[in-house]
Amino acid sequence: MAIILIIAAIALPNVIVRSHMIANEAAAVGSLRTINTECVTYSGLYHIGFPSTLARLGPAGSVSSTSAQLIDSVLAGGENNGYAFTYVPGAPVSGVISTYTLSASPITPGQTGQRFFYTDQSGVIRSNLSATATVSDAPVQ
Repeated sequence: MAIILIIAAIALPNVIVRSHMIANEAAAVGSLRTINTECVTYSGLYHIGFPSTLARLGPAGSVSSTSAQLIDSVLAGGENNGYAFTYVPGAPVSGVISTYTLSASPITPGQTGQRFFYTDQSGVIRSNLSATATVSDAPVQ
């Protein structure tokens, strides 16, 4: 009985950390989907293409193209559920931003998450187990 309790005491923290990482990864994918959707909404509302920063999708004042209030302030700040989000707009053409890239990386790999994620204006979310994900990585299933 004592041996079983010792093994359980050793294994339980690993199970808790792993389940926490899985939950964070699921939340990161959900956040990427939300940002993709709200970038399309932003583009349709303001007719200037995609936002120039992630913060423009968040609340910072009255509703406008610089404070669209489409996502919460935490996500607009670039961190959520153990992941850091990096939004990079494409170069504007005639004042319109028609492309962007968005990545989500665990703040502490192996603790807050294992996988790295990537998406762009196509809406396809991709992942990589060991490095920052790119457009050439496999889509999330």
